[in-house]
Amino acid sequence: MPKPRFLFAHGAGAGSGSDWMRAWAERLGAIGPVTPFDYPYMAAGRKAPDRLPKLIAAHREQLAALRDQGDGPIVLVGKSMGSRVGCHLALEEPVAAVICLGYPLRGISKNAGLRDQVLLDLRAPVLFVQGTRDRLCPLDELAAVRARMTAPSALHVVEAGDHSLVTTKGHQKATGTTQEDADAAALAAIRAFVAEHAVR
Repeated sequence: MPKPRFLFAHGAGAGSGSDWMRAWAERLGAIGPVTPFDYPYMAAGRKAPDRLPKLIAAHREQLAALRDQGDGPIVLVGKSMGSRVGCHLALEEPVAAVICLGYPLRGISKNAGLRDQVLLDLRAPVLFVQGTRDRLCPLDELAAVRARMTAPSALHVVEAGDHSLVTTKGHQKATGTTQEDADAAALAAIRAFVAEHAVR
């Protein structure tokens, strides 16, 4: 049975070569092959992300290239912005599942509306891995969106985790846990989700 293949998209501020992306690519590699990539603006050294249509087009090109490389279910994984772009791509391209590591349900601006329509339109199974301190994705608001979604969805909560799933020193001390423990628990949730939805 072919292993799931992960197409791994970065967030707005740091590319595939960042320590965070490299660490998570290594973790995901314990489940299946991982293909990280950079969006064109990041590859060109620009700080401001391209507009959504261009990001989706670039993501689609990477998906097509991965499909040409062999068989096996493809799972779109993204950090923050990369997860949102992946959700948009999954509306147009068949994939086994989507994994969102810190979905940006809200923008940075206080007046920004919910980025929920793409989730409501989604049909592919989706896993949200979210920190309780993530201001871009209040868990009560995500719960309300999930209740309205048609796609199968799952949630793994990282207690005291921020938008990058990093837990606080206070939480670690109070619970006797480490960041490695939090990451391992998140990876276990991803493994279980992939086994249910992306392995046939």
